[in-house]
Amino acid sequence: MGEKKTAIKGGGFSSKIGFVLAAAGSAVGLGNIWRFPYLAAQYGGGIFLLVYLILSVTFGFALMVTEIAIGRKTGKSVIGAYSDLSKKFAPLGWLAALVPVIIFPYYCVIGGWVLKYLVTFLTGSGAAAAAETVTVVDGAEKVVSFFDTFVSASPVEPGIFLAIYMGLTAVVVMLGVEKGIEKFSKFLMPVLIVITIVISIYSCTLDGALDGLLYYVTPNFENFSLKTVVAAMGQLFYSMSLAMGIMVTYGSYMRKDDSIEGSVHHIEIFDTGVAFLAGLMIVPAVFAFSGGDKSALNSGPSLMFETLPKVFDTMPGGHIMGVVFFLLVALAALTSSISLMETIVSIVCEKTKLKRIPVCLIVVGISFLIGMLSVLGYSSWSDVTLFGKQFLDFFDFISNSIIMPIVALLTCILIGYVVKTKIVEDEVEINGKFKSRKLYRVMVKFICPVFMIVIFVSSIIGYV
Repeated sequence: MGEKKTAIKGGGFSSKIGFVLAAAGSAVGLGNIWRFPYLAAQYGGGIFLLVYLILSVTFGFALMVTEIAIGRKTGKSVIGAYSDLSKKFAPLGWLAALVPVIIFPYYCVIGGWVLKYLVTFLTGSGAAAAAETVTVVDGAEKVVSFFDTFVSASPVEPGIFLAIYMGLTAVVVMLGVEKGIEKFSKFLMPVLIVITIVISIYSCTLDGALDGLLYYVTPNFENFSLKTVVAAMGQLFYSMSLAMGIMVTYGSYMRKDDSIEGSVHHIEIFDTGVAFLAGLMIVPAVFAFSGGDKSALNSGPSLMFETLPKVFDTMPGGHIMGVVFFLLVALAALTSSISLMETIVSIVCEKTKLKRIPVCLIVVGISFLIGMLSVLGYSSWSDVTLFGKQFLDFFDFISNSIIMPIVALLTCILIGYVVKTKIVEDEVEINGKFKSRKLYRVMVKFICPVFMIVIFVSSIIGYV
């Protein structure tokens, strides 16, 4: 166990609950709060929920057990872990390490946007966040939202909020695993869950919310399609922090006497529970204030930064709910950005032997510069694109739709056919019988690889 702490330079989790809450915090992020609700609304409501739940206890379970077991067995960051398992698959560790390096900067940009809205509602300007102005562009009238003005008028303010958000993340990571991440997660996750439940109850009691609630929780098999399965697979894949090196890193901090199988079940409950509650917060409320118009639940920034402020502006007590909601989103985003940064820091510490605080400062400096590309892509450099996409959209596509499915596919091949599943099974069984051994083998060797190929191909087709 000494090798683990020396290599990572961050200590380990002091308890099972500390590990579970930190890993669940990583999984619970922006994807749960706004991506899950709009996907659920778009792909059949209740039937999407059912498909998602089935995939969570099969597909998600198998991949998460694999990554945590790899981390705990090797006691190393993602690069060292894959290299230890197989020298031929050492490049896979580098590929997995690239994911948080790409995601962390632009994730902090979005986190900065959330802070901006939180400050706006805290200062009593929630109505301004819902307002739209009409301008004339090339002789034609154009409706401009508060969000559009904020991100496109100048890179200065978004850059400042990016720096604040990234700084908050760095402070927690600098404190280390036990004193920073674990202690922060033990406080934050219960608070996050309580806030989510409060807003969910409030949303479901609004006039006109019943139709949205029934659509969201009632499975209608007429709405089932292959697209429903693919969308649920994609959401689960990204939501549970898989193929990013995060679970390998957190696994390397996990105590040998804590159950991997039990911990993964608890993480899944937290992740799926918060995603479900996020839908209860958003779907009924938007239904209530759009007259049942599902198109109001659009994907992307428009839902969280344009549609919801309008909902808050028209509902009784909406100002307070706006403050609470964006506080919730900020906290959820922070738990994920902490895990992304920790993964990068653990790799650099392991490879350079530098101490944690200098590494954190280096990571923040470089990540801020990369993050500013996404900020500028919405403002001063809006005409500059990469393969037809703005910087942020390109970084999101290349990491989520290309690299992550490849990492997961190759991990399944490595465990299923090269080093064999026994290496993971033995690590899990340090704490007792692996109850889902048969399911695990089938998923890793046969089902998960197919899922990865489907996600990858559908992403490429969707892009083309």
